[in-house]
Amino acid sequence: MAVAKNEHELVVTVSPHIRSDVTVNRIMWTVTLSLLPAFVMGVYYFGPRAIYITALCIAGSLFSEWLVEKMTSRELTLGDGSAFLTGLLLGMNMPATIPFYIPLVSSFVAVAITKQLFGGLGYNIFNPALIGRAFALITWPRAMTNWMEPTAAFVGLDAKTTATPLGLLKEEGMHKLLEVFGDKMNLYTQLLIGHRAGSLGEVSAIAIIIGGLFLLYKKYISWHIPVSFLATVAVFAWIFGGKEGFFTGDPIVHLLSGGLMLGAFFMATDYVTCPSIRRGQIVFGIGCGLLTILIRLKAGYPEGVMFAILLMNCFSPLIDRSMKSKVFGARREVKK
Repeated sequence: MAVAKNEHELVVTVSPHIRSDVTVNRIMWTVTLSLLPAFVMGVYYFGPRAIYITALCIAGSLFSEWLVEKMTSRELTLGDGSAFLTGLLLGMNMPATIPFYIPLVSSFVAVAITKQLFGGLGYNIFNPALIGRAFALITWPRAMTNWMEPTAAFVGLDAKTTATPLGLLKEEGMHKLLEVFGDKMNLYTQLLIGHRAGSLGEVSAIAIIIGGLFLLYKKYISWHIPVSFLATVAVFAWIFGGKEGFFTGDPIVHLLSGGLMLGAFFMATDYVTCPSIRRGQIVFGIGCGLLTILIRLKAGYPEGVMFAILLMNCFSPLIDRSMKSKVFGARREVKK
């Protein structure tokens, strides 16, 4: 960050704009720490594969950052934790069955292209980890949707592939979910603790909520985006999500399934790619929620969190500009 040469000099820097003495390094490593509960649950359910895949993503992200900064003669920024966090988030968005080369290529796209080629931390338009995952999903759709049954990792059985709860809900309806999980209470419980198919770090909703509440307690994020995001998904899932008509959907299933919790607390709240104005953050969260439920209910994909956040990233500058505070007392130039 630039330093003023005298007290009257105005220094303009890129985001993230931190209005405290907390450093970017501390924020990045604290967010990494808050992801540990979800990562541990991923290891518990999917075994050593979770560590292996996440390590590949982190190593690929760190190497990509070092390579681009070396090639462009920039200051090395590996210590600020942003590349490590990007790799961790990318790894947590991968399925357990993914081949080794996909995490490496995806991490290069996330850091070298999405972040560094735009100028580095603070200049990127889109969330790097989500771009890496989107690239992998579009390039290798079959590998990115090959989900492992989580019980195979810790009971010593052969790995079995299965559908995610959102996949079952979209393709076969709520009756199929109840057939698989028994009843609604057991369904909610298993979704909450993470005993279901999905990406490595998204399966345990309670672990993600614990990490998100920790960030709220530390005031590294505010409630505006997560609450508006989750509330919008819940309301519209209840209204339009049922097969029997309006107001018959199950909002709890939509809240606890897929990558919604991970996206709401850790992806949509990215300092660089979300609006900085509080009112704008609420609009941003509502937009993410509307797009998520629209994709889940009407599009070809059973999940929509990733695409929703990336699409709303495009509107962040416009939201900030349209909702900035008015300057009272300023003179208006009268056109003749």
